[in-house]
Amino acid sequence: MPTISHKGRNMPESPIRKLAPYADIAKQKGRKVYHLNIGQPDIKTPEVAIEAVKNIDLTIIEYSPSAGYESYRKKLAKFYQRQNVNVNSEDIIITTGGSEALLFALATITDPGDEIIIPEPFYANYHAFASSTSATVVPLVSTIETAFALPSIEEVEKLITPKTKAILICNPGNPTGYLYSETEIKQLAGLIKKHDLYLIADEVYREFLYDGDDVHFSVMNLDDVQQNVIMVDSVSKRYSMCGARIGCLVTKNKDVLATVMKFAQARLSPPTIEQIACEAAIDTPQSYFDEVISEYKSRRDTLITELNKIEGVIVTKPKGAFYCIAQLPIENSEDFAQWLLESYDLNGETVMVAPAAGFYSTPGMGLNQVRIAYVLNKKDLITAVNVLKEALIVYNKR
Repeated sequence: MPTISHKGRNMPESPIRKLAPYADIAKQKGRKVYHLNIGQPDIKTPEVAIEAVKNIDLTIIEYSPSAGYESYRKKLAKFYQRQNVNVNSEDIIITTGGSEALLFALATITDPGDEIIIPEPFYANYHAFASSTSATVVPLVSTIETAFALPSIEEVEKLITPKTKAILICNPGNPTGYLYSETEIKQLAGLIKKHDLYLIADEVYREFLYDGDDVHFSVMNLDDVQQNVIMVDSVSKRYSMCGARIGCLVTKNKDVLATVMKFAQARLSPPTIEQIACEAAIDTPQSYFDEVISEYKSRRDTLITELNKIEGVIVTKPKGAFYCIAQLPIENSEDFAQWLLESYDLNGETVMVAPAAGFYSTPGMGLNQVRIAYVLNKKDLITAVNVLKEALIVYNKR
């Protein structure tokens, strides 16, 4: 029988989705499953985007340009400019989701064996993208005890080797909700300038900030290292349009753009109809975002309050995005997560969480942690955490 490639065998499973079959079976048994495992918002997509799709007047759904429609890129550039982000339409290539943008970025800047430094825990698919391009992830460990703060810049520099090509951050972070300060971003900029590296920033959650005067500082505003910076973005969370699969890669580096374009041409074009919806979505009124951010802040506060009521649980309050890492009084969160779906219910209800070990690259890290997405309404969040609380008692008495 023909063999599977080393690359295929080494491709990690998604800690977010690999337990889905167990959830399906639980539902078939009549149990209600509260999904805390995946960042699928229940917030309605802006009406302007829905109407744009309903009113499409096309006789042929054609290929779009490989870089995406110019009208969309120009409108997107103006959107960024309104946020004081230094971007022009010629700096943007539209991609099939932020995932493709990250994949194109890594394929463009790395050769097999090149290293990418990533603060962990990190979005699990970063590891998959690195595996796809034969790059090596070098984890920069952050801990729940420090609220997953970026370690000192000296600790980051210790990881740099002749094989290092880039530092990759998510700001604010998935799965931790950590928000990088302007000072930290500028420290990283100094480091990539010193060692002539790339800084890739996944800024998908830029709007999702909840505390006082916290602001998002984009890497595109780092004036002295513009040739070293690549930004990745997506409409998935901003407009609650995860299924649209539209993102973008942004950089001032023309060589990077030209190389990314080769990959973009090879996959032909980003989706046509979805770009029409996304271009319309840029006209979403500010009131939509005000309501969404207020709702997520309330959900975050509710979730953290309820989790803190559970004996033995350790959790820090995330500053952005809509995830948190919670440390549970158990030894193996993957076993616990599967048990929740296979063997437990409280009045016909159970919970699905994402085992956090899959968000780490360092062996042995995150074994007793889970990622929780607070994308449910507050009533369901309270119920879900209560189910989790009672489940922990039963699980630990087995």
